[in-house]
Amino acid sequence: MSNTNDNLPQNLTSVAEVEDAKLARQSEDSKSQGRIVIGRFVKHKLAMTSSVILVFITIFAFSSVGWGVIPGWWDKSYLDAGAVINGGKPTLSLVPTWLGGEGIRWGENPFGQDSIGKDYFALVMTGTQKSIIIGVVVGLVSTFLGAVIGAVAGYFRGWVDEVLMRITDLFIVIPLLVLAAVLGQIAGASSGSIITLAFVLGLVTWTGLARLVRGEILSLREREYVAAAQAMGSKTSRVIFKHLLPNTIGVIVVNATFAIAGAILLESSLSYLGFGVQPPESSLGLLISQYQNAFTSRPWLFWWPGMIIVAIALSVNFLGDGLRDAFDPRHTGKKRRRRAGLFALPTRKEKP
Repeated sequence: MSNTNDNLPQNLTSVAEVEDAKLARQSEDSKSQGRIVIGRFVKHKLAMTSSVILVFITIFAFSSVGWGVIPGWWDKSYLDAGAVINGGKPTLSLVPTWLGGEGIRWGENPFGQDSIGKDYFALVMTGTQKSIIIGVVVGLVSTFLGAVIGAVAGYFRGWVDEVLMRITDLFIVIPLLVLAAVLGQIAGASSGSIITLAFVLGLVTWTGLARLVRGEILSLREREYVAAAQAMGSKTSRVIFKHLLPNTIGVIVVNATFAIAGAILLESSLSYLGFGVQPPESSLGLLISQYQNAFTSRPWLFWWPGMIIVAIALSVNFLGDGLRDAFDPRHTGKKRRRRAGLFALPTRKEKP
């Protein structure tokens, strides 16, 4: 009996040490919300692969033909015409000779030439630059407008909410392609700048994000920390931009990526119809429009810009999927449960 009493303090001490060690380990392993989101995103294989592809296309396009006064490593300009060599066929070959191909070679005109001898690689890379710039600018403008308008409408409610949402409904009712074509034609005729065109497209593509942010703000404004900030006399702008909008960053970032992909496809559609980027500038949609009649005789003039549009749009969409799953892991859980339900064998019910 005395031995048990003698060992009791030592046992209590060891248990306390074990619990302290567990708490210390948990504190070391604890991560911030940002690190948790980054960790989930890195584990998303499709999103990481899409990110690598998107970064590669962007660096390749801007480094090859240069940007502004910065020269690129490609020595041909998309404005210079020349003699058409071998019918303008591409000189790029990716099939080794031991597989029956022409060997791995780049050649003088890897993407071929158009009908007047312009280097098509320079044209496609310049068009890729313009499409990426338009997509990023449209994404930034539409994200800013949608976040601010949705936050203001959700915070103030009442007549402010009614006015802003009726304006949003007005933009939604008008077909986006028609509205963007009219405004894009006006912007292109007045300035001819792709930045102006991108800014105009951003002014008509913010409606979806505005509704999403408004719904988030309507629920967040009832939280205790918002009431505490208001009671402390914080300004309305500080409450919106410091306390409310940061808590909707997941919705904003995910929809910004989808807005970029949608903007690239919208610009391609407008340029294909003749309402977007105008010659002598170049964009991927404009190249498809200009050389659509050569699809049967010189298909490479159609396939190169088309494949790059598909690659950029899919990469940005998969990137958005990865960000969505990183900010809200419930989507991933639902997918796993759904897949498990699809492959689960039906159980036989026992008779009573």
